[in-house]
Amino acid sequence: MSNKVRITVLMGGPSHEYEVSLNSGKNVLTHLNTDKYHVDSIHIDKKGEWPLRPEHLKGKTDMAFIAMHGPYGEDGTIQSLLEAIELPYTGSNALVSALGMNKFLSLRHFRDSGLRIPLTILVSKKDWLRNAARVLKEINSYLEYPLVVKPNQFGSSVGVVFVNHRNDLAATLEKSFAGARDLIVQPFIAGKEVTCAVLDQGFGKTAYALPPTEIVPLASHFFDYESKYDPKGALEITPARLPETWLREIKQTAVRAHYALGCRGMSRTDMILGKDNKLYVLELNTIPGLTENSLLPKAALSVGIGFSQLLDRIINAGFLSSFGRK
Repeated sequence: MSNKVRITVLMGGPSHEYEVSLNSGKNVLTHLNTDKYHVDSIHIDKKGEWPLRPEHLKGKTDMAFIAMHGPYGEDGTIQSLLEAIELPYTGSNALVSALGMNKFLSLRHFRDSGLRIPLTILVSKKDWLRNAARVLKEINSYLEYPLVVKPNQFGSSVGVVFVNHRNDLAATLEKSFAGARDLIVQPFIAGKEVTCAVLDQGFGKTAYALPPTEIVPLASHFFDYESKYDPKGALEITPARLPETWLREIKQTAVRAHYALGCRGMSRTDMILGKDNKLYVLELNTIPGLTENSLLPKAALSVGIGFSQLLDRIINAGFLSSFGRK
């Protein structure tokens, strides 16, 4: 009888980030150490259909490795399914995943934990349809242009739009609401974009930050979806070209954000070091990308953690965290 741990990689799902998830999943499958693990995978299609009922996984695998991004995979849905059948899985629990996917609520948690965030207005589609003029007035009263409009619950910078002039705001919101139920609107903060990944040993214990990465977009105002997954879309410099004092503060902020939401196993926090010499937290990813071009694997490699070793750490943390899930 084999002593290998049985790992099932979950990928795909009904999300705007379906293709990214497939790429993450395939990369995970390629790099899992088959001397340690018996590996298989489940491809969930764009409609959310499984090739087998989720409960049939119980007894056939020891752990689900979630290589899914965006709604369904990263918002607590898949985590709730796995918790219902008491199957260990990688990453944060269902509640934390749902919180992390909601940009507005997670920003409030960061603020309440003493972290600096941009001034943010949440706009619901319901409020927009009811009284668009009032929504526009509120935004124009509190925020200075240029603005950034984002879907409240998408990842990978999907749907992020830059608004230069107030005359363009109404049309931008109208178009953005075609694909999102809620939007957040923030002032664009000029400065250096940085991101910092955090790992822990499971159940939130001993979280530590990897070297921060500086992001220099080459084809856009910011690190949008195309820049993120196009090797020529941005320069990614690890460690960031900043004084040691700033590198230390970025790492401390990433760990504080990780703890503020109650993350498990891994996270990656996006920030801006503004020209006002202040560090702003933008959002946290509970399941960072695991593709060949993704930031977490590159940051890990910069301190000698190869991708297979990184996957080992994520899996070990998942097993330890599972003891605390009920």
